[in-house]
Amino acid sequence: MGESSKQKAAGGAIPPGFIWGVSTSAYQVEGAVAEDGRGPSIWDRRCRMKGGVGDGSTGDVACDHYHRWPEDVALMTGLGIDAYRFSVSWPRVLPRGRGRVNEAGLDFYDRLIDRLLETGITPWLTLYHWDLPQALDDLGGWTNRDCAGWYADYAALVARRFGDRVRHFVTFNEFSVFTLFGYAIDWAAPGVTDRSAHLKAIHHVNLAHGLGVDVLRSLVPGASVGAIHNRQIVLPENGAEDNREAALLLDEHWNRAFPDPQILGCYPPRLAEAVEPHVRAGDMARICRPVDWFGLNHYGPIFARVDPSQVWGYGWGNAPEGSPDHGVGWPVFPDAFRDELLLISKRYRLPVYITENGCGGDRDRPDADGRVHDPHRLRYLEIYHKAMLEALAGGADIRGYFVWSLLDNFEWGAGYGQRFGLVHVDFETQKRTPKTSYGWYRDLIAAAR
Repeated sequence: MGESSKQKAAGGAIPPGFIWGVSTSAYQVEGAVAEDGRGPSIWDRRCRMKGGVGDGSTGDVACDHYHRWPEDVALMTGLGIDAYRFSVSWPRVLPRGRGRVNEAGLDFYDRLIDRLLETGITPWLTLYHWDLPQALDDLGGWTNRDCAGWYADYAALVARRFGDRVRHFVTFNEFSVFTLFGYAIDWAAPGVTDRSAHLKAIHHVNLAHGLGVDVLRSLVPGASVGAIHNRQIVLPENGAEDNREAALLLDEHWNRAFPDPQILGCYPPRLAEAVEPHVRAGDMARICRPVDWFGLNHYGPIFARVDPSQVWGYGWGNAPEGSPDHGVGWPVFPDAFRDELLLISKRYRLPVYITENGCGGDRDRPDADGRVHDPHRLRYLEIYHKAMLEALAGGADIRGYFVWSLLDNFEWGAGYGQRFGLVHVDFETQKRTPKTSYGWYRDLIAAAR
């Protein structure tokens, strides 16, 4: 059955102007962490902490995209994508997070953006994908209210430099992940485990988002501005009653702590009471600024359980026994993807771009003929694509879909043990090999057009 027939059978239809793309982030692909004036980030420090990364690896080289970007753009061209979502490395353009500008860092993104435009690929620029300059973390990072202003200054620098060519901007990627894992659960940089720090980080990042929206509106007239939220339904492990409160609290921290104040103008009830000491007069108006679209990153549902050892009393639970597996232990529930798309379309009443969706694994390696087959990823993408079509048929206003990720890369705390790419990367030689899923996505895009 051809892709057009599959889409018809699923009951959905791809709307005109739908955007097909891929996503990456600076620290996960660029490497060159000490070249051309780049300053250290909180992830450079985390990678050097004992136990900071599961396999003891670093992002020092990653995919060497800083030097190999022309080859990577050629791979994007081969896919036939409309758009490429990437992030600017804050410490590459402002080595100490503020003050002196690093022209060499800005020049790198000039070259990348210009080549994308030459090949007909629209750049989608993410301002923040977790790599806070270490110099700012030394001053308190996101627990320091001043960090919102430092971010606004950084956003202004990026807008002035690239706003003549870039029209699509993302203020932040996955607010809930880097705040919760970085300030409450020690799974990410900077590795703080403190309730007050987590609450401050939530509010100050929300303030930064609002300031960033205003900066982009002022400096790039007509820009398309949005933010990216990682949202999954949170369910109590085993359906147990004592896990239900844990699931409700995690849902507020994970799913609602950022889109609710940014779009609806208020924090969810449990969080509102906790964050209130850090809210000043006028803050909610500064946070709730008009955006053009809602970015959704989604992989599978979360299961919560009571865990007194954690600062909020909840932890990550297990999916029901026998649940289909992502390949890296993440549960596969395409119906949850469909339902989330319908829910956010109704709740936030904004066009939705799926800015990350994809499948990890540790089985992706070349066979004797040098080919890389990834049937687990192919199956995942097929069933989640079908779920997206069902959401479209149900009335969700979905305008685009970006696969995570173009390349196998540095996967944060998991190091190089998890591969999410459509393209296999041999991290010893940096050889790129398109996987079976690369061909599937290329054909899907061609058929959808």
